[in-house]
Amino acid sequence: FSPLTKVKLINELNEREAKLGVNESVSWHSEYKESAWIFIGGFPYELSEGDIICVFSQYGEIVNINLVRDKKTGKSKGFCFICYEDQRSTILAVDNLNGIKIKGRTIRVDHVKDYRPPKDSEDIDDVTKQLREQGCAPKLLPPPPPSSSSSEEEEDEQYAIPVKKPKKEKKKKKKEKKEKKKAEKEREKEMGKCSSSSPSPPPVRVKEEKQDPGYSKYNQRGEPPGGQENGQRATRDNERLRGEEERRRETEREREDERRRNRDREGDRRRETDREYERKRETGRERDSDRRREMDRDDNRRRETERERDGDRRRETERDGERRRETDRDRESDRRRETDRDRDPSRKH
Repeated sequence: FSPLTKVKLINELNEREAKLGVNESVSWHSEYKESAWIFIGGFPYELSEGDIICVFSQYGEIVNINLVRDKKTGKSKGFCFICYEDQRSTILAVDNLNGIKIKGRTIRVDHVKDYRPPKDSEDIDDVTKQLREQGCAPKLLPPPPPSSSSSEEEEDEQYAIPVKKPKKEKKKKKKEKKEKKKAEKEREKEMGKCSSSSPSPPPVRVKEEKQDPGYSKYNQRGEPPGGQENGQRATRDNERLRGEEERRRETEREREDERRRNRDREGDRRRETDREYERKRETGRERDSDRRREMDRDDNRRRETERERDGDRRRETERDGERRRETDRDRESDRRRETDRDRDPSRKH
């Protein structure tokens, strides 16, 4: 198959699965669930590793890339292999980027089941060696040095990533919690027994707080001027913020809808162009077949006319021969008669 037919077949598979609503476990992508590598072919020779990463990193973090180049000239051959950090990114890349055009050339994006790294490690330069050994993913920053201040420790605890603890530690903690609960219950029982046996303590007197005269004056006068206005302003500001947030959400939704519509339109255009291309091919084939038929008919007609002409010519030659023979016979008969007359003198007198 040519690369364009492979692109069309992949798009047709994706369209059928989308129409039928096939589950991910049954999809044709599930055959490649153990590989995070994809193949990209047909792109322009001018693109470098950075350009390809910029295009394909929108569907996931790229860990490694292998752009195939010519050993002598160092120019790219127009295809490469990419490895994602998450295998699910390969499905998004194959579904969305297969068949797109980059600088006027349609690219093919497909899964790679068993990727084998190249063996030409002696002839390559240091940069490609580092790429193949370490990859192109961003490196993690080293942990910061321990600080004595308690505020930094609290911040680290807040932003620390929760790590799963082993099962043994969980079981130990559960046992310790149960033992603590039992000890607390026993202590409460003992305290209850002691309180029942001991005499009741004397009642505690509570002093009453004095009222503030300023508070009563404030209640009599009412709120200070401008308090209600400030509250109304705050509510208005909150309403404005809510309205702005709702508008932003609506605009984002509209943008997403427009993007989806544009994608659908591009897909429809591609399908229409493919259909028109196929129709043109069919019409061209039909025209060629009609022309061939007409040529065959013309050849048959010419052959028939030539055969008829040859038959007519033969017939005419045969007729001419018969006529000549008859004339020759008549002449011979006339000559014989004349000779017979010359021989018989009685006939002359």
